[in-house]
Amino acid sequence: MITKHHVHNLIILDESGSMQSIKATIISGFNELVQTVKGVESEFPEQEHFITLVTFNGLGRKTLMDKEPVSKLTLIDENKYQPDASTPLYDAMGDSFCKLRKDLEKVKDHNVLVTILTDGEENASKEYTGAAIKSLIEELKQKNWTFTYIGTDHDVEKFAISISITNSMVFDKNEAGIKNMFDKEKSARRGYSEKIRNNESTSDDFYIDTKKQVTNGTGI
Repeated sequence: MITKHHVHNLIILDESGSMQSIKATIISGFNELVQTVKGVESEFPEQEHFITLVTFNGLGRKTLMDKEPVSKLTLIDENKYQPDASTPLYDAMGDSFCKLRKDLEKVKDHNVLVTILTDGEENASKEYTGAAIKSLIEELKQKNWTFTYIGTDHDVEKFAISISITNSMVFDKNEAGIKNMFDKEKSARRGYSEKIRNNESTSDDFYIDTKKQVTNGTGI
């Protein structure tokens, strides 16, 4: 039996109150993204893709999907995603990274693609600091983990760099901007899997075609 290369897609999605205005578009975009990952798995049959979806806010963290094979995934809806409260981003990142790292300790052949999507900076963490997250990310980068940061309403690139994430993308907080962001994100995922197939580095240039900006439904 041929052992497939595991690709774990860890998605950390902001569920704070400020996301309420774009709730429906985020749900739709995420569900489309799941279909894209299914398509990527079909195109690269030597790879097996899994998704872990963690949402977070000041009321707590929810793991809506936990290393689920994409072939078995169901869609999320407004009952599962209910924006409220503050943005403890560092805690969500640290907890999610450490849990998945532990879960994959015995998995030899794998890559991890982390996607963080938020409309605001950290403002409520109690367990992790920015320095701790930066150190953790730098450690995991040496173990085939790739980190991406998608954001709006703050200096996205500056914040991403501060925690050692070099793959970042800005989106406009409207339907057209979010749709285009997800389109760019989905395209980048295919390129990521192609790099894995070709044994190329997956660390940087994840959004190379986006030029780090998405506005008014068109890339700049």
